Amino acid sequence: MKKEKNNFLCQECGYKSIKWLGQCSSCGAWNSMVASDGPGGPISQPKSINEITGAREERLPSSIGELDRVLGGGLVPGSLILVGGDPGIGKSTLLLQVAGGMAADSPVLYVSGEESLGQLKMRAQRLHINGSSLQVLALTDLGALEGILEDLKPQLIIIDSIQTMSFPHIESIPGSVSQIREVGSYFLNYSKNRDVPVFLVGHVTKDGNLAGPKILEHLVDCVLYFEGDQHYSYRILRSIKNRFGSVNDVGVFQMESGGLKEVPNPSSIFIEERPRQAPGSAVFPSMEGSRPILVEVQALLSPTTFGQPQRMTAGVDHRRVSMLMAVLEKRAGMATGWQDVYLNIAGGIRLTEPAADLPMLGAMASSFLEKPLPDDLILCGEVGLTGELRSVPRLDERLREAEKMGLTRALLPARTRVETGMEVVPLDSVQELIQYLFSDEG
Repeated sequence: MKKEKNNFLCQECGYKSIKWLGQCSSCGAWNSMVASDGPGGPISQPKSINEITGAREERLPSSIGELDRVLGGGLVPGSLILVGGDPGIGKSTLLLQVAGGMAADSPVLYVSGEESLGQLKMRAQRLHINGSSLQVLALTDLGALEGILEDLKPQLIIIDSIQTMSFPHIESIPGSVSQIREVGSYFLNYSKNRDVPVFLVGHVTKDGNLAGPKILEHLVDCVLYFEGDQHYSYRILRSIKNRFGSVNDVGVFQMESGGLKEVPNPSSIFIEERPRQAPGSAVFPSMEGSRPILVEVQALLSPTTFGQPQRMTAGVDHRRVSMLMAVLEKRAGMATGWQDVYLNIAGGIRLTEPAADLPMLGAMASSFLEKPLPDDLILCGEVGLTGELRSVPRLDERLREAEKMGLTRALLPARTRVETGMEVVPLDSVQELIQYLFSDEG
């Protein structure tokens, strides 16, 4: 019989080689290659799709509505879910609340490699969680966990965090590429074979990416990111990958002393403190996945007192802001080049869609001219380099949310076709925008 070859895996970057290397060819690390098991296992035979039976769409409620929304309607049995976020953002708090809520109907196992049992008890008391069906375990050796899982047979498993878990037979430290790969594969097989949903908590690097190899993100069914500034009380849970629902859906929470509280109407909290008749403030109907949310875009422009103008942004890409400033100067004749520019999305939310161009440009023009925008107005549209306004998707849903919040006028690209009770002002260019908003007749 032909001997099966081993692969060698780099502990630093996950690079594979068919032979051992002193230095990794991918990342350049020395003495980082270790042997991993070669491919194997039973070979499955193809089937006609009409012969496949047992496929079903059933969901388990997580006891937290905002989480169920992000997941696409609840937990799918047999799903593997990765939850990432900055330290202290609320990942463990959310999952312990999920564990406490679901333990009312079925046994739940919460495994922590970062906290002792005493620390878990203190957190549970603060969150008002109790119940004998919630089993907690402080453990990092997954070799010892296998027998516990067979005895307990939990209906939900939470691993906090995957970087602390390890198998003793693998000669590498917890959090290394080999350990994360094996731990992830173990829980993937366990969840699929037993129809048990599993949550994995993952650390985030300084760059904002999940620590460990990218194979972990490809391995799981769902990737959820906790976003938010620790200086704000609001947290946003966003789906980056979801095999059972839409991508980029969000759930909004407020961090309180008793844990995370769901926010059913995020639009009201993000614009409730918006100042009236203040230059540099605009309202934008953002589309977060399938959910429209009204947010406030704030801009402040002032003549620079240094040799180099300052460009500071929070919640948006500073390169996009620089592009819009160039459009404003070239197409609208506003000399913004020697202005300090500060742009902020109130509430700590982050915007990435091109539809935010128009409110950002409107807020900057408002601050530059010291003229406030109307309080009942929303702006939505993409801005091109020639100053043209381009339409954006799903405007009907955005306008319904704005109308529900009491706003009555919308500035939109001229080619937009929408059905709404709001007054729609169609515009073709940045010049028409400035003329409408800031002329004496506007």
